Amino acid sequence: MNEVSSAFSMPLAQLGATTITLGQVLLGCGALFVVMLFMLVIGLWRSANARVLAAAEAAERAREFDSRMAEIARAQAEMQGRMGTIAEVFGSRQAELTRVLGERLDGLSTRLGQSLTEQTKSTHENLAKLQERLAVIDTAQSNIQSLAGQVVQLQQILSNKQTRGAFGQSRMEAIIADGLPHGAYEFQATLSNGNRPDCLVKMPNGAPDLVIDAKFPLESWNAMRDANQSGNPEAIKAAQSSFRRDVEVHIRAISDKYFIQGETQDTAFLFVPSESIFAEIHENFEGLVQRAHRSRIVIVSPSLLMLSIQVIQAVLKDVRMREQAHLIQAEVVRLMEDVARLDERVRKLQAHFSQASRDVDMILTSTEKLTKRGAKIEALELGAEAPAEEKPRAAATQVSPRLRLHVVDEAE
Repeated sequence: MNEVSSAFSMPLAQLGATTITLGQVLLGCGALFVVMLFMLVIGLWRSANARVLAAAEAAERAREFDSRMAEIARAQAEMQGRMGTIAEVFGSRQAELTRVLGERLDGLSTRLGQSLTEQTKSTHENLAKLQERLAVIDTAQSNIQSLAGQVVQLQQILSNKQTRGAFGQSRMEAIIADGLPHGAYEFQATLSNGNRPDCLVKMPNGAPDLVIDAKFPLESWNAMRDANQSGNPEAIKAAQSSFRRDVEVHIRAISDKYFIQGETQDTAFLFVPSESIFAEIHENFEGLVQRAHRSRIVIVSPSLLMLSIQVIQAVLKDVRMREQAHLIQAEVVRLMEDVARLDERVRKLQAHFSQASRDVDMILTSTEKLTKRGAKIEALELGAEAPAEEKPRAAATQVSPRLRLHVVDEAE
């Protein structure tokens, strides 16, 4: 013991007048250890207390979470029940609406098909009548074009060479045949007095016929030409006198034979088959020309006869065009009547289509409302003011007026 005491009393350090022994050092270390142990215990106690508080708070939160989850589960079960009820009501209403829409569309399709069938039949009939009218108009138009083509035809540019024999008759017939349509003239026709002119041109509107004579005294003309070539003045004078006498006799014969009141025109044509002969007569035999005019006989050359025939042809064409115009006008009037009937039936068909379009728009409006309400139900955006058992009834009330509207439309 003494050794231990002496060991504890053994000085370790000197701090001024104070001596620090081993026992003091050990005592200080023990005190320090006790203080540290006390601090450690206090820290452990505080940590345990914090864990206990955290556990208590966690337990409280767990209890609140379980309570909220139970409430959510209960609300979800209640909502599922409501959704089931709504789905049943909506399914029944949708089935009813689908059935009504199907019946409505079937009836509309049936009426539309019948209307289209009737309109198609009527349209075919109108088009057939229109085709017949157009065929008549095409025939009349072809006749008009044929007449117009005959007006502008210029046949056989005639030469100025002198002719012999029956060339005057053949040339006159060629000009007449080329310028007038068949049936508008007649060669070597017999008049009521038994005479036969070279050509009768039938005038329109029941007017008397026009006489054309082609028996010009070419023998006297040829004799006068031969005398002019001989240079003998007496022979020339005798030939001219003979030619003048023969032409006057022929003019008088035409006036006596071919002028019949009510049967022929009071004017006749004396055809000269050569332009040179015609020019010679008008230059050197003015008396013959005046005598012919007084006798109402017109001396014509090939070009003048062609011009006269063209004038007659224009008159005939005008008469025929007036006849065809009356026919075309009558056909156009019938055509416009058919077109008016076709327009009226097309407007009726358009009204049916407009009614069908309005019905389809109403159906689309109903389906759009149903789609929006379904989307609203799907998003759980139901109003809170109505009880659960009244919401399906409200949805049914919103659908029913549209159904009643379709039923009213069907009755109409």
